[in-house]
Amino acid sequence: MGGAQDVVALRLWPPVAIGAPLLVGWLATARWGDPVDLGGWRVPVGWALVVFFLGWNGWSLSLFGRHGTGLLPGQETHAMIVEGPYRLSRNPLYVGLLALYLALALLGSTTWGLVLFPVAVLLVRWGAIAPEERFLRTRFGARYDDYARRVRRWV
Repeated sequence: MGGAQDVVALRLWPPVAIGAPLLVGWLATARWGDPVDLGGWRVPVGWALVVFFLGWNGWSLSLFGRHGTGLLPGQETHAMIVEGPYRLSRNPLYVGLLALYLALALLGSTTWGLVLFPVAVLLVRWGAIAPEERFLRTRFGARYDDYARRVRRWV
């Protein structure tokens, strides 16, 4: 049976890191309105990003089950996944969630949400990615270092 050494200690839960700036953007739009009209292009682009999110994250999530490793905070990490979208990004689930953020900001027509997108990126980098990278480096050593050299953090 595993212990704390088998579990990532996140600083901030990723949905909060990504969702909080979007919520603030929506609240700012509701309070002050949008300084820019995003136009009609936002709807097809927003839906395209939703479709991307569903396919990309569905593919990424399916690999956790196939490899029998934990996905949620508090679940043990038994395997390092390096196939599928993990060949293109060390953090495909976060890439997908950030694409969903952009989709929701576009579909919800919130310029403020788009302006706050970099805050979501920084929060998920600080709150989840940095602790995960430290954990994986400790857990998998040279194998993770080699993977990190070959595959970009984002895309």
